[in-house]
Amino acid sequence: MEIDFKKQGGLVPAIIQDNITNKVLMLGYMNEDAYEQTLKTGKVTFWSRSRQCLWTKGETSGNFLNLVSIKSDCDNDTLLVRVNPVGPACHLGTDTCWGEKNETNPLLFLTELQDFINKRHEEMPEGSYTTSLFKDGLNRMAQKVGEEALEAVIEATNGTNERLIYEASDMFYHLIVLLTSKGLRIEDIAKELQVRHDPNWHKH
Repeated sequence: MEIDFKKQGGLVPAIIQDNITNKVLMLGYMNEDAYEQTLKTGKVTFWSRSRQCLWTKGETSGNFLNLVSIKSDCDNDTLLVRVNPVGPACHLGTDTCWGEKNETNPLLFLTELQDFINKRHEEMPEGSYTTSLFKDGLNRMAQKVGEEALEAVIEATNGTNERLIYEASDMFYHLIVLLTSKGLRIEDIAKELQVRHDPNWHKH
């Protein structure tokens, strides 16, 4: 990866992004030495413009930024640095330098679950419940979705919210398994709902 350190007087902006939540945590600057130090140690190192020296984020606070990956932009003069942070990123004690909470959006887990089920479908490991569903065939998978949907309806009308969430989770899981068997993903449902959200959408 070629980085143009000369364009801005030896420094390039480094945008720090959480690898799990995708939140932007902070912005720092790297020179070539800071970049090399980051790659060497696996802990993000910047060039301090105020102190005029290298500093590794967390060297005094313990709030390190553990490197996952570095990418350069199209002009090779800005870096996107994905990290696993240890503690808050901001020196003021907040998760980000914009005062935002660095929390995982639970909806992102649906993609993670989809990827996991895809892997089960590809590898079909013995002893896996998901494997057994794929082996049982399409009709059984469709039946399970119907059964879990009915149980969710029962909890909605005569049960508790806690049990409704439990049964709805079972329904979602079995639906993803069914979709996977048809070569589809949960994101295909999200795309369809997104299309329907358009005011100009009309039912087929």
